[in-house]
Amino acid sequence: MAGGDKQYPHTDAHRAKGDWNPLWEQFHELDPDFLEAYLAFRSVPQSKGPLEQKYKELILVAINAATTHLYAPGVRRHIQNALKAGASMAEILETIQLTTVMGIHSCNLAIPILLEEVSRFEE
Repeated sequence: MAGGDKQYPHTDAHRAKGDWNPLWEQFHELDPDFLEAYLAFRSVPQSKGPLEQKYKELILVAINAATTHLYAPGVRRHIQNALKAGASMAEILETIQLTTVMGIHSCNLAIPILLEEVSRFEE
């Protein structure tokens, strides 16, 4: 692995909290310093700013469900996080519906995931 014994706190933190995209493994092997810098950059809005975590998670649901992204693992993870942060099913559904401006495929991807995750959350 490139980087030897060097520490990668953002990489380790993303792995530990389950916010790790398996596609990043190869990226980490090729250039762990660049990946670490990217993860540090993308974590700034998560750790700072006036928005409550619930709203940050709703935005991330929308980004991951958007027709330009369609990343189901991200939709699932951020629905779970939104529920934990106090979002209701209705709020998550409205977020998904708002992404349909970019295309109805967002609903096709995200609504079944929403129903699954609400069911798991309520168990």
